[in-house]
Amino acid sequence: MKHFFLSLALLMATSLMGYAQTATVSSPDGRLRLGFTLSAGNPTYTISYDGKEALKPSPLGFVADNGDYSKQIALIGQEQKTNLQTTYTMNRSKVAKVSKSYNQLVVKLQNKDGMPFDVEFRVENNDVALRYNIPNQPSKNNGKKFSMRIMQEATGFRFPVATTTFLTPQSDAMIGWKGTKPSYEEEYKYDEPMTTRSQYGHGYTFPALFRVPALEKQDEDVWVLVSETDVDSRYSGSRLSDMMGDGLYTIAFPMPEENGGNGTVEPAFSLPNSTPWRTITVGTSLKPIVETTIAWDFTRENLFQPSQDYKFGKGTWSWIVWQDNSINTKDLTRYVQLAKAMRYEYVLIDNWWDNNIGYEGMEKFIRYAHQEGVDVFLWWSSSGYWNDIEQGPINKMDNPIRRKEVMRWMQKMGVKGIKVDFFGGDKQETMRLYEAILSDANDCGLMVIFHGCTIPRGWERMYPNYVGSEAVLASENIFFTQHAADKEAKDAATHPFLRNTIGCMEFGGCFMNRHIGKGNRGGNTRRTTDVHELATCVLFQNPIQNFAITPENLWGEEGMYTGKAPTLSSTTDYNAEGAPAPEISMEFLRQVPTTWDETVFLEGYPGKYCILARRTGSKWYIAGNNATGEVLRLNLSLPMLEKGQTVQLYTDNLKTLEPQLTDVKIKNPEKVSVSMANQGGFVIVAEK
Repeated sequence: MKHFFLSLALLMATSLMGYAQTATVSSPDGRLRLGFTLSAGNPTYTISYDGKEALKPSPLGFVADNGDYSKQIALIGQEQKTNLQTTYTMNRSKVAKVSKSYNQLVVKLQNKDGMPFDVEFRVENNDVALRYNIPNQPSKNNGKKFSMRIMQEATGFRFPVATTTFLTPQSDAMIGWKGTKPSYEEEYKYDEPMTTRSQYGHGYTFPALFRVPALEKQDEDVWVLVSETDVDSRYSGSRLSDMMGDGLYTIAFPMPEENGGNGTVEPAFSLPNSTPWRTITVGTSLKPIVETTIAWDFTRENLFQPSQDYKFGKGTWSWIVWQDNSINTKDLTRYVQLAKAMRYEYVLIDNWWDNNIGYEGMEKFIRYAHQEGVDVFLWWSSSGYWNDIEQGPINKMDNPIRRKEVMRWMQKMGVKGIKVDFFGGDKQETMRLYEAILSDANDCGLMVIFHGCTIPRGWERMYPNYVGSEAVLASENIFFTQHAADKEAKDAATHPFLRNTIGCMEFGGCFMNRHIGKGNRGGNTRRTTDVHELATCVLFQNPIQNFAITPENLWGEEGMYTGKAPTLSSTTDYNAEGAPAPEISMEFLRQVPTTWDETVFLEGYPGKYCILARRTGSKWYIAGNNATGEVLRLNLSLPMLEKGQTVQLYTDNLKTLEPQLTDVKIKNPEKVSVSMANQGGFVIVAEK
């Protein structure tokens, strides 16, 4: 391990001579290089990969309530350490065991008033994490300052001029359904040039993907993913600003109007302390982008200890297709029976249960579900005073007294988890609410899903009972609009490269209804094939998967209340109104896992197609989808397979588009041929 310090006297002499002061740190493999420069009192950093420019000189620093830490800065020392290790395990993400090397650079700075702070960089083979470490500060009365309010961050990301973007905008505050936005539910744009104004003029939500094009034809593009992690009640959530000119985006804090104007936009914390990690993933392919674990590598672990071992798995969810009218004991009974028949662990009961069934009625229903071997998740509104939501139960989760009361009630009834909806902001006050809900829920043995919410920021490692966030234009929109149904395949080929790279994504998809309405009748028309839907169970990652399957998928419209399956023939039209789903599809949905030990990106392009392999135990699931607009034929290199091995292949019949399952013997793992219909997919299941 290497340590060195630069003396203050030498640095002052260097500064007086007018030279820029610099420091560099590289990744363990030497391919990723970060350079720090202090010139004319302005701190900046650059990033390159294999000598190719990823970030041009980008600003560092912040403005606090006691002064400016971004200008007229002096360098008072630096420290480097090499061959450090981060090693940990996770049971709820894309990989179970992580062991990585990194190198560290800490530059020690002070502002014009003599206030000290550090910029800490940690550099892995494809990832950079940076943050500010702030000690106790001198105060004006010759004492010490033990708290700080961050008014603005100068932290920026400056891209080369020809860079193209894959971004989703931050919405206006207090718009959308009952004034619940922003909720990370805007559409992505693909390979767009950098522009000085986003759709709403408020910048872009994390994660943000950039493609820096190659300068020479024979060269490779550089891909850059920007996000943040290790955010809890000590700070606000952040986003990227609009491009400010010359390719520069900076960290932006929440808008004053978020959460109905409640709470400040500037985070404040006690000292000494550190800001969240800003993360930058870099590579000459999309593989390090999809496979990155930087969201968890340096987060704190288990901010509170788990009260029990939490059980992850699959659930049925009536609301996604049958909607509000399904929140009654008759319909929910069918969903319990569906969960039982599918061997699922859970049933999710959505909004209005307090009004339609009542607390006493729900106690009776929970006892019934337990008798059938099915556990329960219950929906709650997060809010009561910052939007216009009417769906109940309301005015519980935002109030610590009421929240503890209902959580103790759920604990007594054996409820296993909650889904909390409609947050509408990223202020520090809202981050405190997320953390408070998680902490109180853990005390009562409850897992937590967030909906209508912000992205997770390292939460799988930080909170033991956290099991997913929506924070994406998710499955409900396929029910609401034909536009969303028409672009489902494109969206599914997007999320593995963006939203799902940095954390759990509770999408709630995998429709088996061709017609997105009760009884497989009416409503919007699903454009994707069944095998495309099956592939999303692998392409999308979340430890609790509440699928959009319905009782009619097993029993048809005629049998969805009786549980009597229809008589099928070889000419059954599975796309017809009222028809069940093919047994091939339903049996796959019984077997597919929701947690993974390993994830390998194989190939693809955002919005066009994606091929992923995930392993759980000794079994590999290799899945792909196609949104190219035509049949896609590929020869895949699948090193996780062996020559002569027999695997199960789920594919679309390219003529009828019906799912088919065949046993295939692998002749050459380096050249496995697959074909996908447009808006179709494939899945290979292989036991090692």
